[in-house]
Amino acid sequence: MCNNETRIILEKPKIPSGEDTRIEALLALNIIDTPPEERFDRLTRMAKLSLNVPIAVVSLVDTDRQWFKSSVGLDASETPRDISFCGHAIHSDEILIVEDASKDQRFADNPLVLFEPKIRFYAGRPLKAINGKRLGTFCIIDTTPRKLSEDDLILLEDLASMAERELSIVHVAMNDDLTCIPNRRGFNLLGHSSLMISIRHGFSATLVYFDLDNFKRINDKFGHTEGDKVLITFAKHLKDILRESDVCARIGGDEFVALLGNTTETRASEFVSRLQNDIENSKMIEKKNYKIQFSHGIVEYDSRKHKDLKSLVKSADKIMYKLKKQKVNMDNIHANPHKLTNQKKRA
Repeated sequence: MCNNETRIILEKPKIPSGEDTRIEALLALNIIDTPPEERFDRLTRMAKLSLNVPIAVVSLVDTDRQWFKSSVGLDASETPRDISFCGHAIHSDEILIVEDASKDQRFADNPLVLFEPKIRFYAGRPLKAINGKRLGTFCIIDTTPRKLSEDDLILLEDLASMAERELSIVHVAMNDDLTCIPNRRGFNLLGHSSLMISIRHGFSATLVYFDLDNFKRINDKFGHTEGDKVLITFAKHLKDILRESDVCARIGGDEFVALLGNTTETRASEFVSRLQNDIENSKMIEKKNYKIQFSHGIVEYDSRKHKDLKSLVKSADKIMYKLKKQKVNMDNIHANPHKLTNQKKRA
């Protein structure tokens, strides 16, 4: 450690410009706090062996932490962003190389340098999202100072590009391209994790199943481009009204779900009413010749009735379908009142 006269004050990584959209791109991956995956672990193992380093990491820089999707040689799964090397690396497209952290004024007083893992060498290549935002890094770490050869740099670049490609695949596999919210696969993963958290902590959890009304009619009358706008608009309002801890998804053509953590059925009903009001008052649809309406089913998780997320979704879908059928019947009656009169006469 430096003595009192030469002590260097830790330089915290600055917040990059466009941080809000960077975090939005990161969260859109729906990858934070997910289990390890072989496709990323394979790359960090290759980096450790090929580049002869004790530590290799796929690090994603969140709001106040860096979280490791994959790591070899480290026991921790995350560290505070304030002391992260990767927080500095995401400010540039270039590889950040620190040959001896103990002699670098940005890092000499860093706890990760002074204490375990006692970082001396660091090289981090930023990982970009599809929209170009830097999400984190593919980095290698050593406990002794060192330099990288030209061949080492090429190999690091290649491995990082592969990790970046895998992140893009995650995005496509887990998210709906049109609405930019999770798809069915993404919901199954994120919803399961969210439900388990609620169960573990004894919180209530409620699922809402949505089905847009008259969506086929909108497609047929105004075209599929307008139908796409309806889906995008509904998804945006759904996402905007939810808390960060909630999970929503488009799981079918015009079908959506929302899993509300720490929420009772009564509060979920209030949420649905608020959503409907927001859509009705939206300037995005005030000049349209149609209304965006939906049917919905609400089910609060009950361990005696629901063994998993799939059964919870099935219960909500069943309620939604029943209410939608009732609504269609009422619409038919209003459209053909004489039909009801004739039915009564025959009875």
